[in-house]
Amino acid sequence: MNDYFVHESSYIDDGVTIGPGTKIWHFCHVQKGVRIGSSCSFGQNVNIGNNVVVGNGVRIQNNVSVYEGVEIEDNVFCGPSCVFTNVVTPRAHFPVHGVYAKTVIRQGASLGANSTVVCGHSVGRSALIAAGAVVTRDVPDYALMAGVPARRIGWVCECGARLGESLSCSCGRHYHLDGPDRLVQD
Repeated sequence: MNDYFVHESSYIDDGVTIGPGTKIWHFCHVQKGVRIGSSCSFGQNVNIGNNVVVGNGVRIQNNVSVYEGVEIEDNVFCGPSCVFTNVVTPRAHFPVHGVYAKTVIRQGASLGANSTVVCGHSVGRSALIAAGAVVTRDVPDYALMAGVPARRIGWVCECGARLGESLSCSCGRHYHLDGPDRLVQD
């Protein structure tokens, strides 16, 4: 008996590792070579491409495809219909045959609904990408990003609250700037 749940409408290819407590809901496809951590939740119609690594405690909402070349660290939230890419210059008549740009979503980051992360970039630890934003460059830890292309409009706490000028949060965490674009937790 498995210590994880897969809905009967979903497909899990051979060579997939799934951690305990993970739930994979309706109409999902997890392709070969995927490693999924414990206590994850995949909503309806999620596709996980070959050889993708998904950490522990990850929540992937409905209608998300995570393509080969993407790595998702622990406790990441992927909002409904968020988008990943894996080829920098896609052309139908010039296929890349497995040469994909690496994209890393760092621990605790959140990607809003319908946001896009263009391949070859990383989203920093506990960063928050607003709904509909398009990430076209690396995102610093704790950055609040919005717009097309996404620009940093502020900072967020590890708990998700927007930080004011004091860079202190009501949850008790405190931060300081270590350079113009680097926030560090005290």
